Amino acid sequence: MSKPLKNIRIEVMQSLESKVQSFMDEYLIPVDKIWQPTDFLPNSQEDTFFEEVRELRELAKELPYDFWVALVGDTITEEALPTYESWLMDVEGINQVEGKGNIWSKWIRQWTGEENRHGDVLNKYLYLSGRVNMRQIEITTHHLITDGFDIGTDRDPYKNFIYTSFQELATYISHNRVAKLARGYGNTALSKMCRIISGDEMRHHKAYSTFVTEIFKVDASNMMIAFKEMMVHKIVMPAMFLREQGESIGSAFEDFSNSAQRIGVYTAQDYIDIMQKLIDQWDIASMSHLTEEAEKARDYLMKLPARMERVSQRVKIPAESAKFSWVNPAIVGG
Repeated sequence: MSKPLKNIRIEVMQSLESKVQSFMDEYLIPVDKIWQPTDFLPNSQEDTFFEEVRELRELAKELPYDFWVALVGDTITEEALPTYESWLMDVEGINQVEGKGNIWSKWIRQWTGEENRHGDVLNKYLYLSGRVNMRQIEITTHHLITDGFDIGTDRDPYKNFIYTSFQELATYISHNRVAKLARGYGNTALSKMCRIISGDEMRHHKAYSTFVTEIFKVDASNMMIAFKEMMVHKIVMPAMFLREQGESIGSAFEDFSNSAQRIGVYTAQDYIDIMQKLIDQWDIASMSHLTEEAEKARDYLMKLPARMERVSQRVKIPAESAKFSWVNPAIVGG
């Protein structure tokens, strides 16, 4: 009698535990060596603090409305980190309870520590800029954490690592594009913040995609099926339940996404490009010794980017930005 799939996944996760420490050494940076938010913000202990804040606020005036919407949405997404950590800690094969927990839970805690800095630095920048309504941003962040999220992975480590491989690359693209836009407006300080965040996201993408590569080596068919199921479900963004005060769950996400697409921070084409990159990176086309179901999943995956290209060409993004309580149009750039 064949083993239940859940048991197979747990055994695979246990078989990879001996490699996780080396992954941590390669893809994570020790606390005493990595950057901290204060490195990129005016230092309140220095006499030059108020002068630096005034300069930061002046440069912030040049940034346009859709830029602020995208930056605020990215910040809120990063600030909802407690949700993501608690979700991953519940994945099959990750044990944080017995003893000191296994090496996978150690990975998640250290990954969380690195990610936590992103929301910190962006939140402080927004507060100092004077360009946004911080209380409304805080309310939206509070809602996003309390509303939770459902990314379609359940407790399956295969699907969760597919999701994080995709999502970390998406956040790299988003933060990197914001960095380039900020530099174009002469805001080098904000550009540096976003660029260094994007560097973290790329390291994390490489880590999670390596986890998937390792699982493909030992359980290719089930991993292939998980990949296909995630693509059928679609990779939903962590901010999918974004809402403003008094509004329903998820009501702000589409307008936020439209702002990001209008200024080229993250687009439907990026989604397709990430999908193709993962297909190439994991060498899906050359996978062999698959079950019949996994072969069908592979065929589906190979055809999906071209199919999505045809669909995306028909999608029209509204030319006008929706109005958010986070951003006051009277005090932002044109």
